[in-house]
Amino acid sequence: MELRVKRAPRIEAEITVPGDKSISHRAAIIAALSNGVCVLRGFLPSDDCMRTVNALRALGIHIEQPEPDMLLVHGKKRVLTPPEQEIDCGGSATTMRLLAGLLSGQTFETRLVGNAALTQRPMARVIEPLRKMGADIVAEGPEQTPPLRIRGGALRGINYRSPIASAQVKSAILLAGLFAKGKTTVDEPFASRNHTELMLNYFLIRTVKGEDDTVSVFGDQVPESRDFMIPGDISSAAFWLVAAAAQPGGHLLVRNIGLNDTRTALLGVLVRMGAQVREAVEDVDQVEPRGVVEVTGGPLKGTVIHGKEIPQLIDELPVLAVAGALASGTTIIRHAQELRVKETDRIAAIAHNLRGMGVQVIELNDGLEIHGPAPLRGAKLACFGDHRIAMAFAVAGLFADGETIIQDAECVRDSYPGFENDLEEFMSPRRVRSSTPVIGTLVPAAPVEE
Repeated sequence: MELRVKRAPRIEAEITVPGDKSISHRAAIIAALSNGVCVLRGFLPSDDCMRTVNALRALGIHIEQPEPDMLLVHGKKRVLTPPEQEIDCGGSATTMRLLAGLLSGQTFETRLVGNAALTQRPMARVIEPLRKMGADIVAEGPEQTPPLRIRGGALRGINYRSPIASAQVKSAILLAGLFAKGKTTVDEPFASRNHTELMLNYFLIRTVKGEDDTVSVFGDQVPESRDFMIPGDISSAAFWLVAAAAQPGGHLLVRNIGLNDTRTALLGVLVRMGAQVREAVEDVDQVEPRGVVEVTGGPLKGTVIHGKEIPQLIDELPVLAVAGALASGTTIIRHAQELRVKETDRIAAIAHNLRGMGVQVIELNDGLEIHGPAPLRGAKLACFGDHRIAMAFAVAGLFADGETIIQDAECVRDSYPGFENDLEEFMSPRRVRSSTPVIGTLVPAAPVEE
């Protein structure tokens, strides 16, 4: 599939986006461990999330899908059954890492495999703590990369100080902690996304939020079956929020969007760059806040993105790099070496594609230095099999002279099924819907760390 992109007319739109990818993975897993039937609405039926669903089915969990975004998960009180064959995680590192934690508490052996991209992803970050808890995990690839062979057993709780801030690492350890004896604690250098601990609490699992960035879970607990509504994914909305922010006079309203405060750093960065952003929380009944975000565009200026911001912006950095190319001055992204080990080397991919569109960019070991504003020119671009690269440069194409072609863009379905249809709306003035302003809280500019 190719994405063919042309310059966008003035943005005046009201949209919703598909369900949150991170929450969808976790909701399915925790519901599978519960003591009854859980109805999950707003589930993201993306390729990656369906890898998790199919893995749970292979482990003996009955899951119905009466609608694309609705699951009925029949929990089995933490009892899983050995799969008949290896479990294929496709390109989903979230699936593999979270399953590694889940399977560490089982008494049978499981082999987790993935596609060529996933076999390059680092797994030592989850293998090390899970081995300390008592799991037998072997990485069959070079340098602790997949496939993974896991034989669980009697786990013991540990106090683990993670060298990186990673929600996937934290989640794998906490899921294993449900099967461990005693208390399991994870201490991160910076706060990462907190969806797992919030969801555990929602399903009535006792966790403890400690000082600084620690969270603990107590073993031998069974989640209570509960229904859950998954909000729209702010990381998917990020592409359109940046597009509106970068267009002077552009106006975008996104409804039913997740407003978890470990995910909204993007909004503060856009304000810092010159956009006006308002948010209104409309519902907090199910732990994860949801509501409305309104963006009014203006001339953007460059900024520095680094330090504690990075773990909470890791999925948004590709499209923020595009914003940097459209902003006046220099935008610097640092401390983002994690981008090197995503679906592709995102630092190299961003630099390559920005240069292809006429942007002056310097590739750093842990980030990028982007000089704007650049008069973007349409180009034929590779997405390197990475959904966020494909979507970020589709947004760049909305501001370019001439046509931009994103090749081999099927990967957008990993996280955003229907992206190409929404992209078409932003390119067609006949299909863009007018929006009604929201009365909400004006988002403050995120401060730049010294």
